Amino acid sequence: MQMDVSPFQTTLHHAVTCNGVALHSGATVSMTLHPAEAGHGIVFKRRDVEGFKSLVPARYDAVCDTKLGTTICNEYGTKVMTVEHLMAALWGSGIDNCLIELEGPEIPIMDGSSEPFVFLVECAGVRVLDVPRQIITVNRVVAVEDQGATAVIVPADHFSLDITIHFDHAKIGTQQAVYDFTETSFKRSLCRARTFGFARDVEQLRSIGLAQGGSLANAIVLGDDTIMNEDGLRYNDEFVRHKALDCCGDYYLAGAILRGAVTTFRPGHGINNQLMRELFSHADNYSISEAGGYMHTPAAAAFAAITAQAI
Repeated sequence: MQMDVSPFQTTLHHAVTCNGVALHSGATVSMTLHPAEAGHGIVFKRRDVEGFKSLVPARYDAVCDTKLGTTICNEYGTKVMTVEHLMAALWGSGIDNCLIELEGPEIPIMDGSSEPFVFLVECAGVRVLDVPRQIITVNRVVAVEDQGATAVIVPADHFSLDITIHFDHAKIGTQQAVYDFTETSFKRSLCRARTFGFARDVEQLRSIGLAQGGSLANAIVLGDDTIMNEDGLRYNDEFVRHKALDCCGDYYLAGAILRGAVTTFRPGHGINNQLMRELFSHADNYSISEAGGYMHTPAAAAFAAITAQAI
């Protein structure tokens, strides 16, 4: 399944709702995915915030925190936390336009993977719109480095990901994988891979108000030299697959399908966002085209335009 083969934008056939626990707050959250018109993009709407201040576009330049997840916010300070697994599912399902309503500031963690969100999209169905899809093409090498983590994106005719992770733990160590999305699909290769954490960190995280909803039901938890989940792993290399899943979600905050080959070492939400910011920091780094070949000047979507289209 090649992610950018469809020439037209898509949305959902109908709205679909799920309920789940928020990873960090521990609150029960209701979330509804709504169809949206062409050009709308992916936009979050907080039901607990009034008016246009409730709308938060899913944009790389809206990322305001990358600690234990990707948080986006608008100019009014309205936040949506842990967006990466849902964004990955929307990317992997080929959804260009969607309005996502939330009761609070955090996406439900579900089982810690993207699979429940892919299932939601499949339940809603995908509707093809009559407006061409936008494609972001990488024109030259862009690279970032931060505290031993690196990410490089180079020109290519499709999106691919070469990823290496390293953790000083007997069950992880160094894992490397390459995903060419002309040869595999997100659903087949990545969507079931769960987030993971270390039992030694739980008490400290909860003392600062994080991971209140974390459990063996929604994460792989590692002891000193063991995996604490009774059912073990879904894949032998589930850890690197999940980090690849995170990359897909974070990169989809570019606002359209990327054509470029990424090589990344020890990726995390911070370096993922830095790569997107560096890519869009200079107009010569990239170009935007409509499927079919029409090129136009790179430009970020204006927040005012998004609010005008909001449901």
